[in-house]
Amino acid sequence: MTTDLREPGAFRRAFDDHHRKVYAAAYGVIGDAALAQDVVQDVFLRLWKRPTAFDPARGDLGAYLRLMGRSRALDLWRETQVRTRAADRLKLVGGNEEPRAEEQPEIVAYRHQETDEVREALEKLPEAQREALVLAYWGGLTADQIAHRVHVPLGTAKSRIRLGLARLRDEYAVAV
Repeated sequence: MTTDLREPGAFRRAFDDHHRKVYAAAYGVIGDAALAQDVVQDVFLRLWKRPTAFDPARGDLGAYLRLMGRSRALDLWRETQVRTRAADRLKLVGGNEEPRAEEQPEIVAYRHQETDEVREALEKLPEAQREALVLAYWGGLTADQIAHRVHVPLGTAKSRIRLGLARLRDEYAVAV
């Protein structure tokens, strides 16, 4: 029997006759009732939009719809697998989350102490070296940008950073 699926009545009959089998095919692949229902909706929506995609000469409408349902369910299953693997990789790469500092007062105290020590060591540097280090590390500027900003040759800016780091290392090592 050839039916014109463009007719609402014929489409309704096709849905009534085949939606349970499409659901069963999808559920067999993904094992999730809600996703299987989504697959049924997707299959019949595709049929509604493109009723001429089904060629009765190539086979039975029920087999065509079940195959579409199984195919869509496999796509959903693969997407879920990819998401799960990506989440697992992120967990491996990220490791365990570090507890927030406010939950660990000893970390907060240590950070404050470290900050104070670095600040004290910076204060012992000559002004030009301190300025170059602050602009480089806390300002995020390159040596070239620092040279332009403070109006000195590039070599001078690089020397100030290098000398400042060496002195800071020495001062900080003594403080610790």
